[in-house]
Amino acid sequence: MNREDFPLLKQDIIYFDNGATTLKPQCVIDKMTDYYSNYSANAHRGDYDLSFKVDQEYENARETVKNFINAKYLEEIVFTPGSTEGLNMIVNGFFANLLEAGDEVLITTSEHASNVLPWFRLVNKLGIKVNYIPLDDNYYVTLENVKKSITSNTKVISLAGITNVIGDVRPIKQIAALAHENNIFLVCDGAQMVPHMPVDVTDLDVDFLVFSGHKLCGPTGIGVLYGKKELLENLEPPILGGGMNESFDNPQEIYLKPLPMRLEAGTQNIAGVLGLKAAIDYLNKIGMSKINDYEKELRKYLVDKLIRIKHIDIINLESDSGILTFNVNNVFSQDVAYYLNKYNICVRAGNHCAKILKSSVGVTSTVRVSLYFYNTYEEIDNLVELLSNYDKIIKEMI
Repeated sequence: MNREDFPLLKQDIIYFDNGATTLKPQCVIDKMTDYYSNYSANAHRGDYDLSFKVDQEYENARETVKNFINAKYLEEIVFTPGSTEGLNMIVNGFFANLLEAGDEVLITTSEHASNVLPWFRLVNKLGIKVNYIPLDDNYYVTLENVKKSITSNTKVISLAGITNVIGDVRPIKQIAALAHENNIFLVCDGAQMVPHMPVDVTDLDVDFLVFSGHKLCGPTGIGVLYGKKELLENLEPPILGGGMNESFDNPQEIYLKPLPMRLEAGTQNIAGVLGLKAAIDYLNKIGMSKINDYEKELRKYLVDKLIRIKHIDIINLESDSGILTFNVNNVFSQDVAYYLNKYNICVRAGNHCAKILKSSVGVTSTVRVSLYFYNTYEEIDNLVELLSNYDKIIKEMI
């Protein structure tokens, strides 16, 4: 689907590492080149035509993001360098000022490091507690297990919408409703969710959500922090500087700009913002539901092939996303990745930044295939053919 739009796919490669980053269509590359070539001024700084054009393009991008995730207000869209920074802003700028010793944050063992380490910092800094919602036999989060995990001390539930190893699609809307019934905040890591399915933050009723541009055909170094307006008003800016203040005559008289500018200090990644808009426009033309359906079809096709191979152990047999993790019996995952690389097939191997997941799945390292809409059935056939020959794998690893 739309493979002709991606310059990198003209090379002799099969790219199955979309969970790490996606390829970029020519329209994204062109948009960023156009900015650098034809109107490369700063945003919200100048009183001349070029700068005014940048202002318009930059804020048009914010409008596009708002509509893409159906936020209520433009002020709820904050540009960041990526999901990691967004999560750190939420934890350090909002919850660090709200939580107290003994308060509880619920996560799972399958969360990405970005949704674990910032909370661990508050454990050491404030004395909060981080506890884990149990995973079921498929390593999924169920609403029932969330209910069982909530205590009188629970103040925050922080979960990925889709996890980057198991690929389970969490019932975020139902969890949000449950959380709010108990006066609990819900933070959603949308890095693996927003690029692959329609997301409506108003319908989901999440309090905060983050995602990264580079995982949805956009550039690296740009992401989005969404927060309900009334909550963002109380998020302490992590960075102070130009562009986010109204005035500062002395230490006692510092006045900040309104949202979202107060959370976007300094010169932003303008080319990245414009590239992100181009990527979202591109995905909207294809259709997020169409992308989601096709990925699930591809994954089913891959599972149906791999499940017949006796020396393949699939970790997440059941999943509604395009993520599949597996191991080859008695072969280290990175050796499998090196083997496939000889045939120009790109996969991810290791713990995938989910280093505490091993306590649940019992393995420390896996091979991950993460699919996107430009992957094909023929590419899967090539992968399966290489994985089906166990003797060939062992011989080439010696």
